[in-house]
Amino acid sequence: MVEVQQRARVVVVHGRTAEVLHEPDDGVAAVRLAPGLSLTPVAGDEVHVADGRITEVLPRRTQLTRPDPNGHELQVLAANVDLVLLVAPADHGLREGALERMAILAWDSGATPLVVLTKADLADDPDARAEQARTAAPGVEVVLTSTVDGRGLDALRAHLGAGVTATMLGASGAGKTSLLNALEGRDEATREVRADGEGRHTTTTRRLYRLASGGTLLDLPGVRNLDLHASEEGVAAVYADVAALAEECRFVDCAHDTEPGCAVTAAIASGELSTRRLDGWHAARRELAYLERRTDPAARAAKLQEWKRLTRASRSRQRP
Repeated sequence: MVEVQQRARVVVVHGRTAEVLHEPDDGVAAVRLAPGLSLTPVAGDEVHVADGRITEVLPRRTQLTRPDPNGHELQVLAANVDLVLLVAPADHGLREGALERMAILAWDSGATPLVVLTKADLADDPDARAEQARTAAPGVEVVLTSTVDGRGLDALRAHLGAGVTATMLGASGAGKTSLLNALEGRDEATREVRADGEGRHTTTTRRLYRLASGGTLLDLPGVRNLDLHASEEGVAAVYADVAALAEECRFVDCAHDTEPGCAVTAAIASGELSTRRLDGWHAARRELAYLERRTDPAARAAKLQEWKRLTRASRSRQRP
């Protein structure tokens, strides 16, 4: 007799096996991946399960991606995420560039970013750190938190209500594990969801946690290499201040470097815009162009032809 097809949520994938959370009873089961799946499931995916196998991966509402180390494909970190917590410590200099890159990843996934500054109890001027974060991620809400004095935790829980799936991005040591523990209490938050009932906290894999506030938290490993995979829209969202100024430039294709009538460089000269913001914009655009050349043979060939042309022109100018 064929088992009735059930809807489930993927907790973690190990090669050709996975652990899934069955709806609506939240029972966890180990299953296999059926051959011929159109997508390889990842944590957060909604799937159909029958006869102990994942038979279908349902369409994803959102997906958090970055370039695969092989440089030719995309690595999906998480699926169906509604909220991306951009976690950074407030107790020492904020790495604005890293925060900008995380915000680009979040916006381009289709989810909503939320900056969470940890260790506020150790910061000399936490409000200044929060303002710095708002500048790095325009339009993104910033929540100051402390797992020592409980600051900001209720405000964060309010974002993690029923039906919300969230994940955290942040370097190792940013305080993600402590934040997870504090949100639900160490006994609950440090337990992995496992089919055999045993558990311990780890961030070496991807896990789903049911939160008492009603939401679901997908715990990712510390993302050390924040390569970009984003659209022009994602970059424009994070560098909204640069994008707004660019609309006032004399030339549509202004590179915001030495062109006359550049509103961006004028804003830097007047102090309205920081040089660091423009440098970040340039870096993001260069990296996106580089990744496009790696993954798009036509773009790579076009760039090669451009380099050859420039080399020939340079040699011609050098002839006596």
